[in-house]
Amino acid sequence: MKLFECVPNISEGRDVAIVDACAAAIVAAGAVLAHRTSDPDHHRSVLTYFGDATTAVNAALALARITATRIDLRSHAGEHPRIGALDVLPFVPLGTATMDDAVAVARDAAARIWQETGVPSYFYGAAATREEHRQLPGVRSGGFEGLATRAQRGVRPDVGDIEFHPGAGAIAIGARPLLIAFNVVLGTGEVAVARKIARVIRESTGGLRSLRALGIALGSERSQVSCNITDADALPLDRLFDLVQRLAQRFGVAVIESELIGLLPRQAAARVVARRFGMREGSIAPPP
Repeated sequence: MKLFECVPNISEGRDVAIVDACAAAIVAAGAVLAHRTSDPDHHRSVLTYFGDATTAVNAALALARITATRIDLRSHAGEHPRIGALDVLPFVPLGTATMDDAVAVARDAAARIWQETGVPSYFYGAAATREEHRQLPGVRSGGFEGLATRAQRGVRPDVGDIEFHPGAGAIAIGARPLLIAFNVVLGTGEVAVARKIARVIRESTGGLRSLRALGIALGSERSQVSCNITDADALPLDRLFDLVQRLAQRFGVAVIESELIGLLPRQAAARVVARRFGMREGSIAPPP
């Protein structure tokens, strides 16, 4: 049996009832819901589930039905970029499953979601049909509000029609390797500081390989460096934290806390422990 991880991001982080309904829909479809987290400032929730190809697609479809009917982006405002009510839907191959298998699952999910909910999709990652959509920021360029303009310029969804479901926007559906989502919270409401740090560390502006980063406001006294590590082998988590902390100190700002969004690969956790305590990574035994 080929297994997949799916990590849907939905544009709802404040209404617990809606997030509960999304989680329940995933479980009712037969998938294993492993984790969920919500952020009211981002106005976003991230859920992590596992299943075989059929179950993974069925759970995605069940989730899309909920988000299309209960989330309307025309009245949505949050700090995190988004193009859809069900904003991101990545499929990650596990075990014997290949990236080609994950691409097939992603495309099956996009077709079924369009047929049954009328919500269109753009493909990204290994499933991308345009080179500029290999990376997720390329798909989300212009945000929800810019979808119609992009479509008029010829950047139409890979599946479906952008005008059909104006409140739900579009979904970025992809196939990708394991990813680590990690945020560092700064003790300043000056989001410019978080944005300057993000600009220094992210790969696209000359920083660390495999790192995407944004500076996000979290109210009057805090801000956040929001990070995605796309290759855990290329960038140990503790190295990233130490770098953000050193850069924050240059601005006279303290790091309040850090947070992991979703799950962390066992190897990545072992690498942090080994580096911190001077151990060989292979000497850290996995749990029974």
